[in-house]
Amino acid sequence: MSHPKPRIVVAMSGGVDSSVAALRLVREGYEVIGVTLHLWDYPEKIADAKARCCAPEDQHDARRVADALDIPHYVFDRRQLFQHHVVGPFIEAYLGGTTPSPCNDCNRTVKLTELFHIADTLGASHVATGHYARILPDSRGVKRIARGLDAQKDQSYFLHATPRNQIDRLLFPLGESSKSEVRAEALGHHLTGAAKAESQELCFIGAGDGAYAAFVQDRAAERVRPGPILDEAGHVVGHHEGVHRFTVGQRKGLGVASAQPVFVERIDSETGAVHVGSGERLFAEEAVLEDVCLGDGITLPLEGAIVRVRYRHLGQIARVVSDGGVTRVCFEAPARALTPGQTAVIYEGDCVVGGGRIAYARRPSVGQGTALA
Repeated sequence: MSHPKPRIVVAMSGGVDSSVAALRLVREGYEVIGVTLHLWDYPEKIADAKARCCAPEDQHDARRVADALDIPHYVFDRRQLFQHHVVGPFIEAYLGGTTPSPCNDCNRTVKLTELFHIADTLGASHVATGHYARILPDSRGVKRIARGLDAQKDQSYFLHATPRNQIDRLLFPLGESSKSEVRAEALGHHLTGAAKAESQELCFIGAGDGAYAAFVQDRAAERVRPGPILDEAGHVVGHHEGVHRFTVGQRKGLGVASAQPVFVERIDSETGAVHVGSGERLFAEEAVLEDVCLGDGITLPLEGAIVRVRYRHLGQIARVVSDGGVTRVCFEAPARALTPGQTAVIYEGDCVVGGGRIAYARRPSVGQGTALA
């Protein structure tokens, strides 16, 4: 069979999105090679593993879709890499009282990097994924990762650190589509897994309340220590079994009796103290970033940028500046729950122009350098 268009490696997870991405590329005449990265094994004790991304049968579903599309399919074992770059740092972050962004870390250090290595080995010119994102030129004419048209499914946030040499070779077949359109297309073509439930949790952790804390507890129990829960006046109002059970902004499951709602406002991993309060101190005017990535041609300061401080955050207008090598995001209006460890992603219009990990938040008007988290 001759192919008028280039050879493309498509990441296939066995789910609806990647399967339709592969289908569309085949129909467009590309020479498509399906690749599945084996990243994680679920313990047998997790009862809902069959409904999870990275469950054992996902590789088989991906193979069945590839067979139906008459394309080759390969599985590559990258479990050790995933453990080193994603799972290990995830555990360390929670033990350190911060809230990580493992999907950002995975795309940056494992998935895309490995897919491009594999593409080079197989002689493929491009890599395609099922992300709901697009590639668009910005106001300078430079190609950037951009928001997908389906605002509810947009995954550009997770791709903020994608370098230019990868952007030039990336394809997002679903970027112009809605999830409902993709689901209908999968059902219409009778693709394996077309009716598969969509996972809302991390791919390597089971579902349910307390799953994250249990995951960390199982793997680092000897490093977990109890500590006090302190109110705004510094009074002990409760005790906890480890800072890994909390995140800034959390309201439920605090184990604190109060006539008014209280929220986690700060976590001190050195003392083991979790600070709670009315939530007023969750609002900050500024975030200090670390591990910052800026796109080609992007220089600071940036005026009127839109900054998202977590995946479901719609974004807020901010000025992004660099003072003495320190990158600060100065919000036009106070932002809520700027959580250390989470990723702040910077947009100009629909285009991603950079991002970094939130080190801490502060309100300069309270007192210069007043750290809130």
